[in-house]
Amino acid sequence: MKTLLPVRDAILRQQRYVAPVEGRAGKLRLDFNENTVGCSRAVLRALAKLTPERLSMYPEYADTTRRLARFFGVRADEMVLSNGVDDALHLLCDTFVDPRSRVLLCEPTFSMYRFYAELANAKIVTVRYDAAMRFPLDGALAALRHGKTSPRIFFLANPNNPTGTLVAAEALGRMLRAAPRTVIVVDEAYAEFSGLTIIRWIRRYPNLVVLRTFSKAAGLAALRLGCIFANRNIISFLKRAASPFSVNTAALVAAEAATRDRRAIRSYVAEVTWAREEFALALTRLGITAYPSAANFLLVDFGERGPQLVRKLERSGILLRDRGMEFGRRGFARVSVGTRAEMRRLIRAIERNW
Repeated sequence: MKTLLPVRDAILRQQRYVAPVEGRAGKLRLDFNENTVGCSRAVLRALAKLTPERLSMYPEYADTTRRLARFFGVRADEMVLSNGVDDALHLLCDTFVDPRSRVLLCEPTFSMYRFYAELANAKIVTVRYDAAMRFPLDGALAALRHGKTSPRIFFLANPNNPTGTLVAAEALGRMLRAAPRTVIVVDEAYAEFSGLTIIRWIRRYPNLVVLRTFSKAAGLAALRLGCIFANRNIISFLKRAASPFSVNTAALVAAEAATRDRRAIRSYVAEVTWAREEFALALTRLGITAYPSAANFLLVDFGERGPQLVRKLERSGILLRDRGMEFGRRGFARVSVGTRAEMRRLIRAIERNW
């Protein structure tokens, strides 16, 4: 796109992020890793109590930060709230990434890591998951130990999106020790489903940043609330770069209510875990490859018929996410996991169109 205006080169080179199609309400939404049941009733009751006066005020964060810190087992000065994980990624790049500095990614992974790194005009360094979707630990360690040109930031989703791969705690420790001058950002958006979190490690490793979100297990994707955890030194730098009112009051109220209703989250996670394993077995019986996953989704290889199947399912009101372009050939799709009833509906639809 040509322009006479002084737009930054990084913007002119940037590819727009393509979100799933709109008009998704009322369909079986298995394309965006959302909670298909929705938030708990406790959240709805808390939101209903918001007063006109409260909504007319700018948000106040201290009390909510203190309560959420207790929930996550950290101190209030070891976390900062963000407008979803996307805002956290933007903030981290604003704080640590200079033009042409290196950012390490293990791809395929969450596309917004590359998006914000490119926006900051960083040099992207990549290693790739193998054909079995195993984490490339040796390649990551080699890139982290690159001496004076070691990465400024390493963005790592754990479990990874879209492969579902979970990096073990031992491997995470090796990488943190290998690159003390690299900010290693472990995005735990799906930690409730994997059962692994290293939030408590922020006091052990001064280069560790952990991200969490209320968009997945808690079912608050529309309200956009993320949390950044790190030692107090990193948090102080992030607060210098952060917008003063990036998180809205409704998100604060909803997040607090969600943490008080832990039973709802545990129940949903248990249901999704059962549904994920049942769905994977059903795909295997059909001769379809589903890769092991520790998240609320499965990466599925439908082969050459994959794109056509995704389109047929969409016409019947079932939405999957076509991810073929990231793997060099057609057929890969990421399938969010809902309830067992929802996944049985999907299997029946696949059988009809397979």
